[in-house]
Parts: sequence; structure tokens; C-alpha cells
Amino acid sequence: MSRRCGDTSRGISMSDRENGGGIDLSSQLLFSALGPDQLGQLCQSMRRHRLEDGQVLFHRGQQASRFYLLESGRVVLKRISDLGHEKIIEIVQPGKTFAEAVMFMGQTCYPVTTVSVGESVVLSFSNAVFKDLLRRSPETCFRMLADLSMRLHRWVEEVDQLTLQNATFRIVSYLQQLGPPVAEGELTIELPAPKQLIASRLSITPETFSRITNELRRRGLVEMEGARVHIPDVGALRRHCEEMWQG
Repeated sequence: MSRRCGDTSRGISMSDRENGGGIDLSSQLLFSALGPDQLGQLCQSMRRHRLEDGQVLFHRGQQASRFYLLESGRVVLKRISDLGHEKIIEIVQPGKTFAEAVMFMGQTCYPVTTVSVGESVVLSFSNAVFKDLLRRSPETCFRMLADLSMRLHRWVEEVDQLTLQNATFRIVSYLQQLGPPVAEGELTIELPAPKQLIASRLSITPETFSRITNELRRRGLVEMEGARVHIPDVGALRRHCEEMWQG
């Protein structure tokens, strides 16, 4: 049976304390090995944060006592240099957890700042409660290791893209990652954030992002209308990138 923090069974009613709603924690990979009683303990530590556009959830250097699950909307994880330069580390999608690795890093502060893009709803959970649950659930430990390992693999691939691939490759790869795996045929996706934030995520300037996407549109390889992106032929777009790389 699915377990929601808004579920009033077993004497737990997060909906009363969190102004309604609820999310099925048992459907999340990180929590799927927890039993009903353990999920109940996790729900007891839960807080719901409703964020406006541009509102900061936590700052880099702030005490890290909780980790998060994005229920709806979008948030970005970013770092700001001493000179004021901003780098987007990740654009978090609904249903994804973030900041959970900090509890195992031997440090007590968040390494990034998290900001809402548009209106967002974020759930947070106590690090101390979750670590106690991990001690009693080896299967959850393995699932968390699997999740963190997949993220590490993705970040290694990203380093390869940033160091070995040109800007066109990065943009095309990013667009394809937003949708289901498709080798051929068409693909339609929605950009998860404003284009200037995506450009920062890909370590290119907004001007370069616009120039490349305009060129892809001119060639008929992509169609863009607002946040909607349609790729008529994924194979043709991939071959175009390969030809540019070889040329």
C-alpha cells in the first residue's frame, strides 16, 4: 500500500500540519525500502516549504540539518564566486531529492545555494531521523548508494562534455536528456528553466545558447516556441553534431 504524508491512517496527519496535500514517499527510490512504521517516522520529521519565484530555500554555508524532495515546480542549485559570477550546478526536477549527500560528507554546511524558479513546493526531512532509519534498513542504504552512484556517473559524463565537447554537442545532449531515450524519430520536450539558467548549467553564455539554437532552427533540426522544443528527427540532429565534431 502506498504511503503518503497526508495519510491519516496510523495516527499520522501531515496534511493538518502542512496545509493539505501529500506525496507518496513509498514511490520514491530513496524511501521505497522503508516499512510503514519507518515511513511514518520520516513523515513526522517532514516540513513543507512553499517558495515564490526567486526565493532562496537555503544559502551556501548555511547549517545543513535537512535534505529535500521537490514536490512541484523547479529549483536550481548554484554557486556564486567571490567576484559575483554565478554557476548553475543542477536544475532539479519534481520528484527528485537533493542535498542528501551532505549528511555523509563530514561537513555541516550546504555547499550550494538553492533558489526557486517560479513557484515551487519542497518537502524537507531531518538528516538525523533519516540516518537513524538507515542504520536499521540496510536495503535503504544500498538504494541510496545506487542513487548517489548514478549521480556520480552522470557528473563524470558532464565533465567529459564540458572538457571534450563543443557547445552545440552540450546543448543537443542536454535537450535529449530531458526526454525519454529516443534513437530516431521525433521528440517533444519542455525546457525546465529560463534559457539563461540552462546556458549557465551548460557553461556557455546566453548569447551562445541563442546563437546555436537559432542555427539549429534555421536548419530545421529543432522547433522552439517558448519553453516547448520539438525535434522532428532525433537521428538527423545527432548526425549533424557528429559531422560538426568530425569537421
